[in-house]
Amino acid sequence: MYGLTGMLNSAAQSRPRAPSTTFGGRSRTWGETRDRVARLAQALHGLGVGRGDRVAILALNSDRYSEFLLAVWWAGAVVVPMNIRWTPAENAYSLNDSGTRVLFVDQAFAGQVAAIREACPDLQRLVWLDDAAPPEDMQAYEALIGGHDPAPDVEAGGEDLAGLYYTGGTTGFPKGVMIPHRALWYNNLVCTKVLEVGADDVVLHAAPMFHMADSCLGGSAFMVGAAHAYVPRFEPEAVMAQIEAQGATHTVIVPTMVAMLLQHPAFATERLKSLQVIGYGGSTISRGVLAEALEKLPHVRFVQVYGQTEMAPVVTALPPDCHVLEGPLTGRLASAGRPAPGCEVRIVGPDGADVAPGQVGEVIARGPGMMHGYWNSPDQTAAAIRDGWVHTGDGAWQDEDGFVYIVDRLKDMIVTGGENVFTAEVESALSTHPAVAQVAVIGIPDEAWGEAVHAVVVLRPGQTAQAQELIAHCAPLIANYKRPRSITFRDEPLPLSGAGKVLKRELRAPFWEGRERRVN
Repeated sequence: MYGLTGMLNSAAQSRPRAPSTTFGGRSRTWGETRDRVARLAQALHGLGVGRGDRVAILALNSDRYSEFLLAVWWAGAVVVPMNIRWTPAENAYSLNDSGTRVLFVDQAFAGQVAAIREACPDLQRLVWLDDAAPPEDMQAYEALIGGHDPAPDVEAGGEDLAGLYYTGGTTGFPKGVMIPHRALWYNNLVCTKVLEVGADDVVLHAAPMFHMADSCLGGSAFMVGAAHAYVPRFEPEAVMAQIEAQGATHTVIVPTMVAMLLQHPAFATERLKSLQVIGYGGSTISRGVLAEALEKLPHVRFVQVYGQTEMAPVVTALPPDCHVLEGPLTGRLASAGRPAPGCEVRIVGPDGADVAPGQVGEVIARGPGMMHGYWNSPDQTAAAIRDGWVHTGDGAWQDEDGFVYIVDRLKDMIVTGGENVFTAEVESALSTHPAVAQVAVIGIPDEAWGEAVHAVVVLRPGQTAQAQELIAHCAPLIANYKRPRSITFRDEPLPLSGAGKVLKRELRAPFWEGRERRVN
């Protein structure tokens, strides 16, 4: 039935004394983890959680986050991982929309509890994840585990709902993506192969655990019984320290985090000597950042995973042998790789017909990782899943060897003088300038051309550059109409979502203020 708790049972049976989790001075084996998960599942039953009920978590990364996921599935219920960057109002929306009655929360988000409780009348129970005494009317996590006998595994699986993963909160009301056990089980298996995770490896949770980018790595470790290590949130120094302390071999981070790690003053290749594989995804990566990564971490194998929550999430993967800067395969760096095993990918035009190789269209996909749809949103589900295919909203082209080249989110396309400009291409060109640390490209109003290409740039510490210098740098890399017509320099980092993506809507807002339409 492709049940997710089968991974835990397999690890506990075959490797009962092998390490499972290490965090904050706590270390568990797979045998101990299964016992704790079963006891927590019994506690959930005691809190009124039954099969199919939703249980949410608002917390930073930790070993208890992993136990939470497994215990909810053991109890036959549905996880609702909440975005740690959202406001209380956004979190309350997802709790009310999902009908969640039990919420796990840690100290980092204690300040949101009062507002969430007031806005969520159906929220009945809160569980405190930290070791300190819980606030009034909250259950203590360890007391729940210690006070209950192990529950039998409900053995949910197959098409049973495993999680509601809320997405799209930056553009309107969030949508709850309904992911069945089948989809996560398939992705865990695929990621084990794609990310080259073995039973004796140590995976580091550096990306936020609510996000599907991290689930690729965590799920593969569950699948083979590898060890888990954690940093509460991504901070370059903390990541490097944990890699050193735990001998971490694998991690998955988004491209913005790759750049932050490499550009940190305390970065040293020696500190990451145990690291074997870095997976990256969540958004496209610029050639400049990737070139720097390959230079500074020559012993690390890089893997790009492209996907989206609606596919749980893997669609394509670019293997390590394509991450080279010279030779016949160097052109593959610009691609997102080939379709993952068992996943079908097509590039289609507005009429739904396949476009020719090399022509830009929309990426659509289908396979075992497909969602059921959006929670309580049949219209949006019908718009996203058409004729059995998930429409990603991403613009791409495919070469004759099957490699997919993502050019942008279709909605991020700029139309200037009747020409289409995909912002990812402009960002990649600017990123290769040695003074550029971060860059985002947006369309701004222009009376002559409709929209003009505008770049927002953060320079590296101690570096200087002028707008015309950066524009001239793009001349040999991209066509004239694609080059920025203006550049804004920021002292602070670009605004990011909880998933590590640049919030372009915030960057665009001042330029389009007072206009009824946000495009020309």
